[in-house]
Amino acid sequence: MVDDRRHTEQGNERKQQLLEAAERLFTEKGYGATRISDICAAAGVAKGLFYWYFPTKESLFAELVRTMRLNLRRAQAGAMDATADPVTRIRQGAEASVRFMAEHQTYFALLDVERTDDALSSVMREGSDVYASDVRRLIEAAQHNGLLPDGDPSFYAIGVLGSVSSFSHAHRSGRLIIPIDDLAALVGHWVVQALTGRAATPATGRGESSQR
Repeated sequence: MVDDRRHTEQGNERKQQLLEAAERLFTEKGYGATRISDICAAAGVAKGLFYWYFPTKESLFAELVRTMRLNLRRAQAGAMDATADPVTRIRQGAEASVRFMAEHQTYFALLDVERTDDALSSVMREGSDVYASDVRRLIEAAQHNGLLPDGDPSFYAIGVLGSVSSFSHAHRSGRLIIPIDDLAALVGHWVVQALTGRAATPATGRGESSQR
């Protein structure tokens, strides 16, 4: 039983090494130019072992996207106050998303480059669809509680995603030079104002510096 547990832990470690090496090489060389042998060499893993975890390079990329999506949703959930109203939770989730994208900027820079690849676009779209669905449910709850005006929840959700993505991309590309906590707070305020038509209550903590 102990041997099985150790084998599982070792297997998870090897798989994670492959994912991390692939993310780094995809960012440096591009997805198309990166070979499976390159990933194995960078991870220090025998090529035959690669196929134990991933049947193709595309399946590894899909696993990388899904793993990062899960981590993003965990970051969003961890930032949301379960007792707060839906609009506040939308703001908290947007702020957490901006911070997460900054922490993993090489990964999101990779998505910027590979988004036009037809073979990869579907798995990337799957990730954005999940986030949109999460936001849409909060918008529906806010509308039900009279906190937001009537309208298509999907339209509002796309607006939230667009704000988070666009401001994060501007920060990642150097077009916005601003501390990430300040940017997260500003994006959260922007989202709330766009949804409600009124200014948001300033966040506490370091985000307040953006108001001074």
